[in-house]
Amino acid sequence: MIKTYLYRNDNDKQEMISNINLSDVNKHLSDADSLLWIDIYDVQSHELYEVAKIFDFHPLAIEDCLHDSPRAKMDNYEDYKFFVLHALRYNEDSDNEITTLELNVFVGPNYVVTIHKRKLKWLGQMDAICSKNTKYMNKGADFLLYALIDGITDEYFPILDRISIRIDELENEIYDEAIRGVTEEFLALKRTIILIRRVILPQRRIFLTVDGKWKFDIREENVPFYTDLIDHLERIVDSTETFRDLVNSALDTYYSIINAKSSEKLNVLTLISTIMLPLTFVTGFFGMNVPLPYQDSPIATILIFSFLVLLTFGMWKYFKKKQLL
Repeated sequence: MIKTYLYRNDNDKQEMISNINLSDVNKHLSDADSLLWIDIYDVQSHELYEVAKIFDFHPLAIEDCLHDSPRAKMDNYEDYKFFVLHALRYNEDSDNEITTLELNVFVGPNYVVTIHKRKLKWLGQMDAICSKNTKYMNKGADFLLYALIDGITDEYFPILDRISIRIDELENEIYDEAIRGVTEEFLALKRTIILIRRVILPQRRIFLTVDGKWKFDIREENVPFYTDLIDHLERIVDSTETFRDLVNSALDTYYSIINAKSSEKLNVLTLISTIMLPLTFVTGFFGMNVPLPYQDSPIATILIFSFLVLLTFGMWKYFKKKQLL
């Protein structure tokens, strides 16, 4: 599916035109005051190559669009910039709780081409707005790029909030002895956090300034928007670092609790074995047909039993005094 949106500013009259014929693209691009946005979703490779031929996109960039890229990047070509970005989709009921959705963006002087294989929630909202309103397309291609990235970046925050809630829940569960599988939950959270960091760190590097200069052309009036975008990316990075530390600390605490409980149980078993050892020795020794004084009298049995009871009680009092029980 290919959607096209054209913003035109003729004699201070701003208007949006949808469903532009691709054969007329070059005619519209000749107007420096116009802005063309082409959104390409789930197209076949030959259709993508047709669009690439119109804009003269580099074959390596098109190859990146056809294959999933594991990390975000920006390639600087002579007439345009090529961005590989990633959005996140959260599905708690799925085995893959967090999945990445790739978005490829070509940004030229007065055009933006977005390519994605799966639907993106924010792009769907922008499609609906741009068909009626000029708010995203009346400030240049760099502002439209900002709107695209800021939208998918804002979708990170609900996911981070959910992760924060899950960490709090697991921190409470580690003290509940009846809970099982806490370790698996923590490890799943660690994998999720690592995935988010692997996605967001390269995206942050794209928009960081080098010696006070941006890596691509940004209009002066749009600089504050990109500054705010960097702030959002930094907040996401800081949150993932905090969550990673919290998960590691909670795991260490959980393992400490498990080790303490295991040691406590082992101490109890050791004390029971220690108490039973002399009893086993006495009963075993006199059970080997050893002659006993007054063995024909019930008094012998009573005396031996009383001795065993007193020995057990004495050992229990001793361990209690030493705070071993």
